[in-house]
Amino acid sequence: MDKIVGYLPILIGGMGVTIAVAILSMALALTLGAGFATLYLRGGRLGRAVTTSYTTIARGIPDLVLMLLFFFGGERAINSVLALMGYERISLSPFFIGVVTLGFIFGAFLAETFRGAYLSVPHGQVEAAQAIGLAPRRILGRIIFPQMLRLALPGFTNTWLVMLKSTAIISIVGLQDMVGLADKAGKATREPFVFMLAVILFFLALTAVSGNLLHRLERRYRPGF
Repeated sequence: MDKIVGYLPILIGGMGVTIAVAILSMALALTLGAGFATLYLRGGRLGRAVTTSYTTIARGIPDLVLMLLFFFGGERAINSVLALMGYERISLSPFFIGVVTLGFIFGAFLAETFRGAYLSVPHGQVEAAQAIGLAPRRILGRIIFPQMLRLALPGFTNTWLVMLKSTAIISIVGLQDMVGLADKAGKATREPFVFMLAVILFFLALTAVSGNLLHRLERRYRPGF
């Protein structure tokens, strides 16, 4: 326990990094999910083909493989383009790679969640709103979006909880997050079990708190509440 206390300031800093990665990754995933869901629904045959290709790749390749692919191949690809344009090489940080990779992966899951939520809204309600002359923006804001939110929240909650745990794999590319710092501290003190136990408790607490908040939102928007 004394060893944990000595490393506590460092571990708290790692917690902040983990939370920042999770929040930024989810922001990117929401953007990609909404964009590709719209492309699938409004983009015709080409839009459906592009979205299907994206979701198949993102959901079919293991997270760790994509992380390493982006880490080693992404920087090389970007620098090759920059060299052709006459710019200097850049170095991508593990933090940036982690956010982009997780956002790319879980954006595919949210695209399916949003697409399914939109298609679950009764089309008759939209037709009735059009018949009485409501503008498309008001139909979206007053009829479609509130029901989509209720239908998408359970899927969003599951995606957030899974993504939160997946932040742990970013330590493999050198990110100094909670997992990476705890691993180093465990090796330095020869007490890996103690520090990994601290990581477990941290993730359990974070998933419990965030999961509880999201489940309250689900109940808030559930019919009859």
